[in-house]
Amino acid sequence: MLDSERIIVCCGSGGVGKTTTAAALALRAAERGRRVVVLTIDPARRLAQSLGLTALDNTPREVSGVDGSAGGRLDAMMLDMKRTFDEIVLEHSTPERAEALLANPFYQSLSSSFAGTQEYMAMEKLGQLDASGVWDLIVVDTPPTRSALDFLDAPGRLGDFLDGRLLRVLLAPAKAGGRAYAKVLGAGLGMFTRVITKVLGAQLLADLSQFVAALETMFGGFRARADQTFRLLAAPGTSFVVVAAPEAAALREASYFVDRLDADGMPLAGLIVNRMHFSEASALTVERGLAGAETLAEHGEHPLAAAVLRIHADRARLAERETRLRERFTSAHPDTALVEVEALSGDVHDLAGLREIGRALAGEQQ
Repeated sequence: MLDSERIIVCCGSGGVGKTTTAAALALRAAERGRRVVVLTIDPARRLAQSLGLTALDNTPREVSGVDGSAGGRLDAMMLDMKRTFDEIVLEHSTPERAEALLANPFYQSLSSSFAGTQEYMAMEKLGQLDASGVWDLIVVDTPPTRSALDFLDAPGRLGDFLDGRLLRVLLAPAKAGGRAYAKVLGAGLGMFTRVITKVLGAQLLADLSQFVAALETMFGGFRARADQTFRLLAAPGTSFVVVAAPEAAALREASYFVDRLDADGMPLAGLIVNRMHFSEASALTVERGLAGAETLAEHGEHPLAAAVLRIHADRARLAERETRLRERFTSAHPDTALVEVEALSGDVHDLAGLREIGRALAGEQQ
């Protein structure tokens, strides 16, 4: 996958190691000779920390310390949805229209906090990175909730917005201009507009109408680019990786992701189950370990050995529970490839830790 794909999208719920997985995949591909950029949409900034960077922004930054002997390179960035929106306005508008739109209070609110803007801007940024031709591989680290797949709905949501009746009503005054708009709207819509004016105020309605009119000239381009990126996500060369922890809630969320990707016809590479626990002394069962610890305790002998046996029993019990949860998932999704990554002794916060995760993902012995 790391040698052939152009786009890898990592999905998963919060706290399962998804950001670390995205960074490890990107680092491993870069050190195998590919030019890679990893894009995070997760505002927690974990990616910067794991790559040894103080911060990320909307511009790809080269990660130092990467072994580039094979000719590869790793860049990293974090989506800034307002800056991305501003860049689109500047690129696809005249200077005068762009200046008016950037100063519009409705645009300022939409570009920084409106529901769905982040997902749409993620589509835009992914399309920009791919179109640039600078990188061989783009790794996308998505938000830590089910909204991680909301960007799949971005083209449809945008279409619903464009076709909305309220949008057309708000746009009509700007199209008609000044006092003539009532004749264009007709009596019914004119009355509706007067009601909106009373509720919002004349200046607020004027700002809103100006905002919609300014955006309308770019809507066609927005929709076309979103549709193009959606097709890119479903095309050969793209893979989705679902990341989960061996916990009931995380695996339920993973099941949702797998089903949703299948329903949308998206290419699923498989599931990564992070932080698995294994017992190296499988012959020593939970029951035998506890029994041995009790026997030693009754005779007052070898308290350290008794403590070790209890620790082993707890770990073996945890490993058994995680195995049952994994098997429950695989029975429901028998065709989904699955990779297990053993839990590390500490958090991953540098390139050495990411390399260790990368080796585990590749099935290499530690």
